Amino acid sequence: MTLSIFCLVLFAALMHASWNAIVKGAPDKLMTTVLVSGFAALISAIALPFLPAPAPAAWPFLLISPLLQALYFALVARCYHVSDMSQAYPLMRGAAPLLVAVAGVLFLGEHLGWIAWAGIGVVCLGVLAMTLGSGRLHHVALPLFNAVVIASYTLLDAAGARRAGNALSYTLWLFLLTALPLLAWAVLAQRARFVAQLRQHAQRGLAGGIGTLLSYSLALWAMTQATVALVAALRESAILYGLAISALVLKERPPRRRLIAASIIALGVVVLRLA
Repeated sequence: MTLSIFCLVLFAALMHASWNAIVKGAPDKLMTTVLVSGFAALISAIALPFLPAPAPAAWPFLLISPLLQALYFALVARCYHVSDMSQAYPLMRGAAPLLVAVAGVLFLGEHLGWIAWAGIGVVCLGVLAMTLGSGRLHHVALPLFNAVVIASYTLLDAAGARRAGNALSYTLWLFLLTALPLLAWAVLAQRARFVAQLRQHAQRGLAGGIGTLLSYSLALWAMTQATVALVAALRESAILYGLAISALVLKERPPRRRLIAASIIALGVVVLRLA
């Protein structure tokens, strides 16, 4: 992985942690998530006419991935409703690269050396430490389930972006298609609530939309240039950003055991970067 890709993925991680903090800090987390998705789709719709269409081989991935993305957005909102960002965010983002690494070897034919697998083991240890440190198992299960969703759409999108011929075009179509079911539900089933949130928190939604669009566009492009498992792992440096934001901005006070566990996860990410 070149230095430029490394730096871009780190910036993508910062953007990812930032839009998650926007959702966590919102009064109505589910509707804010819909706003974030909707503004990302709006930006995508404006930009798509200036980009080439994805190759036909990418469209099966574009039809399946939005369903997982919509589920992911709904689970993010639910996770932040029942638990602190400093607990849910590291679990969701820390467990996902483990699954991506294993599935990448099995299904994408990627090769990982012993240093990479050592990094995976360290991340596993950190996730296990965080899981055992929580006394509320149902608050752990939901973020871990979302990690499975994250790993699934990450692998699908990496394969789709590689087939698309243009990673940015693929990503923008993905955001546009993902937002359609969410916006349809909000307008048809929660119109008054959606309109109220749009009027009061449009700027929040726009900022989050830009953040999530930048984050995933850069990550998917990087996955067309480097090993998916390494990019996915490096992107999880967002865990550190997330913890910092939760403490400094959201004024949460994560217990020491959670900080230690997150540090172990971060160490595993660093080892994977060196692989």
